[in-house]
Amino acid sequence: MSGFGKCKMRTPYHITDDLLLFSMYLYSFGRCFSCHRGDQMFTLGSWNPLWSQRSCMLMALLMISLREEAAVSGNETRPNFVLMMVDDLGIGDVGCYGNHTIRTPNIDRLAQDGVKLTQHIAAAPLCTPSRAAFMTGRYALRSGLGSTGRVQVVLFLAGSGGLPPSEITFAKLLQRQGYSTGIVGKWHLGVNCERRNDHCHHPNQHGFDYFYGLPFTNFNDCKPDEGKDVLADLQEALWDLSVLAGLAMATLVGLRARGLLEISLKVIALLSALSLLGLTAWYVPFELLATWNCIIMRNQEVIEQPTVLGTLTQRLMGEAERFVERNQHKPFLLFLSLAHVHTPLFVSKGFAGKSKHGLYGDNVEEVDWMIGRMVDVVERLGLAENTLMYFTSDHGGHIEDADARGQKGGWNGVYRGGKAMGGWEGGIRVPGVFRWTGQLPAGRVIDEPTSLMDLYPTLVTLAGGELPQDRVLDGHDLMPLLQGRVERSKHEFMFHYCGMYLNAVRWHPPDSDAVFKAHLFTPNFSPEGAGGCYDTKICMCHEGFVTHHHPPLLFDLARDPSESTALSADTEPRYAEALRRVAEAVEAHRKTLTPVPDQLSWANILWKPWLQPCCGTFPFCSCSEATATAGQPA
Repeated sequence: MSGFGKCKMRTPYHITDDLLLFSMYLYSFGRCFSCHRGDQMFTLGSWNPLWSQRSCMLMALLMISLREEAAVSGNETRPNFVLMMVDDLGIGDVGCYGNHTIRTPNIDRLAQDGVKLTQHIAAAPLCTPSRAAFMTGRYALRSGLGSTGRVQVVLFLAGSGGLPPSEITFAKLLQRQGYSTGIVGKWHLGVNCERRNDHCHHPNQHGFDYFYGLPFTNFNDCKPDEGKDVLADLQEALWDLSVLAGLAMATLVGLRARGLLEISLKVIALLSALSLLGLTAWYVPFELLATWNCIIMRNQEVIEQPTVLGTLTQRLMGEAERFVERNQHKPFLLFLSLAHVHTPLFVSKGFAGKSKHGLYGDNVEEVDWMIGRMVDVVERLGLAENTLMYFTSDHGGHIEDADARGQKGGWNGVYRGGKAMGGWEGGIRVPGVFRWTGQLPAGRVIDEPTSLMDLYPTLVTLAGGELPQDRVLDGHDLMPLLQGRVERSKHEFMFHYCGMYLNAVRWHPPDSDAVFKAHLFTPNFSPEGAGGCYDTKICMCHEGFVTHHHPPLLFDLARDPSESTALSADTEPRYAEALRRVAEAVEAHRKTLTPVPDQLSWANILWKPWLQPCCGTFPFCSCSEATATAGQPA
């Protein structure tokens, strides 16, 4: 492919093809309407029947053939996309971002051969809202996925909340451009709305032709003996209620039988019903969570329930590789959304006990191996020069996640905070690596603010699509910055949300290298003096769990990336200006927000049996992929 061809990324075929077709059109037009008057061939007059009937038909067919060939040739100039996202990976876990003990040679090579972003920011510090923003190029609260309370993610696969059908993902826009689109791995943006098989939130309804993987996520109930992390206090309360009601009923029955107390049978019946209700409300949705939430789907069919984690890695990688192989001769988008390194940690036998950082380090090194396999398949098929590869994490590592065996969450380097901690840098600054051989400069490092939401306009523009004009987009095309055609990010301001609450604002003044960040409130760490919410295992954003700051806490990330020392008017000449500009930006930003249905309300997130995906006859849902009826994709 010529260098000129590589540069023509936004047209369906080359300008030279247009000129050739136009010239042939004029020639055939003249011939079809010419007459033989001596030597005057190209003058309008009477028809030449023989030319007009035979030659014109041949010429028309030739033009159609050339145009189709040109269009196919133009499609080949559009890049393929391989997007690789890890779950809960800390920026400090990767070698090219400063880790010298966990081995990540494949990710490091990807950065050496491409562009590394050092200030790449997730739009939220938790899975569901971060992934919603990534998919739509919009802050999650614009989709109704900003929480007002304690539940900040999709909690049950059989809940009715999720990414609304009205949202337009980048996959949907690429699908319209003729791309084959696939997602392998984690989704966590909902499945059904009103009926078990309406699939209104499913990847197939959001622009992905093919889906294989976890419609929910990997969480503790998916692995035996890992404990519980879904509304654990509610589970305990329901159990206590059922036990107390049962004990009260038994006591009253005993007293009544001995004639020691006159008690109505209605009271005993009420206590019995209360005990049974509490027991059912505890046991059915919570004790069977491994069946309800831990499943594998191929497109819209459940093929494994519950998930077998021991073979999941190999199956995900096999599906991802086969998708690339099937689509190597046409433009494709693959989103490889890994289940690693979210807890519970699981690792293939070949990686167990190999790292210097226990089970978590084993997980990260297996992730690196998976990234290497994707790079290998792209290179083996000769697609490297026409494939944009991207590596990231959905948010920072979960630093509070530990047990007697040691740390189970990631390391966020020098950055303060982690997963679920609002705008603290450790929860939102993530790895960001792009490689596109021949198109992006190898070894380039960019220290400008960028966002996971920037992938949306970047992909759509490269694919030749048009961005939606009926909604606000919060991302910006990254190609000028990645290629070095500009030096400054288009993000003068970034808004960092904790649930639906605006937690912090980042300002990168156009005339300065400073990156100011103002925290409007901060989550309350526990115990006092700790660096996270260790008492509750995860931080919350609503009243009673945060401290508001008047004026906001202000840091300059360029000089203080750890956010260790708040600025003041005495220490920062632009202190007053920074707070004023942030306040103005917040006011302008809030004017762009419109009310939308709350996808994470209690009514939407709680388990609804009539929405439960199931292989078999509900509630007897059980199957393994080896015996599932779903066939391999064509």
